[in-house]
Amino acid sequence: MTETATLIPESHRDLLESRALAHVATIGPKGEPQCNPVWFDWDGRHIKFSQTTARQKYRNVRRDPRVALSIVDPENPYRYLEIRGIVEKIEDDPDHGFINAMAKKYLGVEEYPHHRPGDERVVVYVRPEHTTHMG
Repeated sequence: MTETATLIPESHRDLLESRALAHVATIGPKGEPQCNPVWFDWDGRHIKFSQTTARQKYRNVRRDPRVALSIVDPENPYRYLEIRGIVEKIEDDPDHGFINAMAKKYLGVEEYPHHRPGDERVVVYVRPEHTTHMG
């Protein structure tokens, strides 16, 4: 098990495999917080989520890689996992492979149904550095 994976308490690892949304907070251009729910994946080392290059969240993490995210248990709203970390890398997703995999996980469909012509998608990799949890 990687050092990153050991940051995630065993009692809450199931949330990383769930279909819960992760609310990702980034730091805006004037220092203000910005938070949105996203589909996510966990590879044992990184929380990964998709973003288009036209979005504010993408610009935020390019400028300041510090993020926080929280995942609330869909079965118990008083049980959650919060992760604070660093965007370690951003990879292009030109064939939309990652967002299509997330559509399969969250919607049960083979292809993301909301593609817009010209969207440039990336995969954001967050390396956890600190966690808190409850429940």
